[in-house]
Amino acid sequence: MSYRLIKDLVTLVELYRQSTELSEVDDMQTFLQWALNQEESTSESQEPNWLGKELGRSPESVINTCLVHLYRYARQHAKEAIIDSEFTTSDDLFYLITLSAHGNMTKTALIKHNVHDKSVGIQIINRLIAGDFVEQSDAANDKRNKIIQITEKGRAALDIHLNNMRQASKKVTEPLTRSEKLELIKLLVKLEDFHQQNRSTFP
Repeated sequence: MSYRLIKDLVTLVELYRQSTELSEVDDMQTFLQWALNQEESTSESQEPNWLGKELGRSPESVINTCLVHLYRYARQHAKEAIIDSEFTTSDDLFYLITLSAHGNMTKTALIKHNVHDKSVGIQIINRLIAGDFVEQSDAANDKRNKIIQITEKGRAALDIHLNNMRQASKKVTEPLTRSEKLELIKLLVKLEDFHQQNRSTFP
C-alpha cells in the first residue's frame, strides 16, 4: 500500500470524525457508507457544463445529441475504411463480422442483431449474396426460414478489411483513456440492454 493512499485514508477518517462528532471510528459499515456519499457529493459538485445549460437544456438532450453526432462520425470513419473495397456500405462488413463472430443465423436474427429495419436488412443480405460473401439455405425445421452463413470469399474479404475497421473504431474513441473507455462501455451497455429489452417491434 502506497504512502499517499494511507495519508488520504487518514485524512478521510479525520473528516468522518469531524462530521459525525465521534471520538473514534468504530463502525466500518457506517464509515464506508459515509465515504460513498462523500464521493457522490463530490461528483455532483463537478457537474460538467454544456451548450444551452443556462437556458434549461437537459442532460438527456445533450446525451441524445452527442450519440447522434458520434454515430455520424463513426459512420464516416467506417466509410473511409472500405474505400476501394467490394463493399457498398460499411453495414455489409458489419453483417460479415456478425456472422463470423456468432455463426450461422436466420435472416431475421441477423437483421435484428444489427438493429436494422427489415427492408434495409434484406437489401444488405441480398447484396452480400450477390457478391458471394454469404449464402443462404433453408432452415431444417422450417423451409420458409432462411439460414445465412458466411462464405470463404466473405471470410477472405473480412480478413483484408477488418484491420481498417479496427483503426476506424480507434479513431472514434481516440481521446479516451483505457479507464474512461471501460466506464463508457458500462454505461453504453446499460443503455443498449434497456432498449433491447423494451423494443416493441422487431424486423
